[in-house]
Amino acid sequence: MPIVRGMGNRFLTLATGVLLGVAASLAAVKVAAAWRWWPDRDLSRASAYVREVMELVNAQYVDGAAVPYAGLARGALHGMVEALDPHSEFLEKASHDQVEEDLSGEFGGIGVQVETRQNRVVVIAPIAGTPGERAGIRRGDEIVSIDGHPVATGGVDAVVSRLRGRPRTTVTIGIQRPGGREGLTLTLTRERIRIESVRGARVLAEGVGYVQLTEFSEHTGKQLRLALARLGEQGIRALVLDLRNNPGGLLEAAVEVAQPFFREGELIVETRGRRPQDNERFRASGGGAPWSLPLAVLVNAGSASAAEIVAGALKDAGRAVIVGERTFGKGSVQSIFKLRDGEGLRLTTARYFTPAGTSIHEQGVRPHVEVVMTPEEDSRLAQQRSRPDLEGADFEARFGFAPVADRQLETALAMLRGLRLLEANGGPRG
Repeated sequence: MPIVRGMGNRFLTLATGVLLGVAASLAAVKVAAAWRWWPDRDLSRASAYVREVMELVNAQYVDGAAVPYAGLARGALHGMVEALDPHSEFLEKASHDQVEEDLSGEFGGIGVQVETRQNRVVVIAPIAGTPGERAGIRRGDEIVSIDGHPVATGGVDAVVSRLRGRPRTTVTIGIQRPGGREGLTLTLTRERIRIESVRGARVLAEGVGYVQLTEFSEHTGKQLRLALARLGEQGIRALVLDLRNNPGGLLEAAVEVAQPFFREGELIVETRGRRPQDNERFRASGGGAPWSLPLAVLVNAGSASAAEIVAGALKDAGRAVIVGERTFGKGSVQSIFKLRDGEGLRLTTARYFTPAGTSIHEQGVRPHVEVVMTPEEDSRLAQQRSRPDLEGADFEARFGFAPVADRQLETALAMLRGLRLLEANGGPRG
C-alpha cells in the first residue's frame, strides 16, 4: 500500500503542478492579448472565422454531397492565394505535377509533335531518338484512337494529355496513314522525353546565326551553349536571339542563358524580397571570354519573366541591340512550395531588377528599335516559326496564307549589318 499511496501522492503533486502551470499560462495569454503581445492572435481569429463559414456552408448548402470539408478547404485555398496577384496559385496535385514537368523541361511520353487539321489530329514529326520515331510513326500520320478509345475533337491538348504518362507505362495508338487503306495499331512504351526549348538554330544570309528560345527550363542553358557552338563552327559573323512569345520559366535558366555574353563576375540580375534569402545578386560565372560578335535580341509583348531578365541584362550592359516591341512586364519571382498529398503553392516571393537597378514589373523592357507588328502578323509569324520545315507553296497549302515578311527580324539584320560595317571601319561599339 505505501507504494501505491506514494505513487498516488506523486501523481497528485504532478497534476497540481500542471494545473497551476495552465492557470499561469492562461493568465499570461489574457495579459498578452490585452497588450497585443500574442503574435498568432489575428491568425487564430481569422482561421476560426473561416472554420465557422465552412461549417455553415457544409450544414446549410442545398446539395450536401457538393460541399465536403476537403473540397471547401481547397476552394478557400484557391481563393486566398489567387487573390494576391495573377501569378500566385494553389496547385492541386495534377497542376503541381504539370508545373514540375514544365519546369524540368521533361515529360513522360512517346515523343511526337501533333497538330489539328480539319478536326483531325495529325503528326507533325516524331522527335529523334524517341519511342515514336523507333516505332516508325511518320509525318502526316493521323492518330485515330488512344488505348482503344476514338480521338474526339476536344483539341490537341486533350490528345497530348492522353499520350503522356509515367515512363515505362504503355499506350496503344491507332494510326491512319495517308494513302493507306488499313489502319495501324502500335503499342509503345513511354519514356522520359526532353523538350527542346532552343529551336530553329541556323545560319541566315550574310553569315548571321539565328536561335529561337521558346521557354526557360532546366536544360535551356545547355541547349543554347550547344547551339552556339554549332553555329560558331559554321563561321557566323553575328547572332539573332529570338525571345518573342517566350513566357519565361526558371530564373536560374535565364542566368545560364545570359552568361555567355557577360564577363566573369558581371551582374546579370538582382532579386529583392521580404526575407534575406530572397535578396540575391546573380553574376556571370564559368570563366572564358564572353561572346564578342554583334548580337540582336528580338522581343515582343509576349516576351515575359525570364525572357525579360535576359533582354534587360543585355540591354543594360550594352551587349545587344534590342528590336521589336515593349515586353510584357512580369518582374516578379515565384517560388514553388511543396505541400501535403502532392499539392503545392506557387507564391510571389521577390521582384527582380536589371543590372542598372531598373524594375521591369508592369513596365517591361523597351527596345532600342521599336517595330510593332499587328496581331494578325504576329499570329502568322508564330505559325511560320513553328513550322520551319514548310516553305512557300507547301506552307500556303497547309495554312491557307502565303508566308509574311518578318519585319522585326529584317530590322535586326539591318542593325547587325550596320554594326559590322561600323566595326570594320574601326568605329566604337555601344
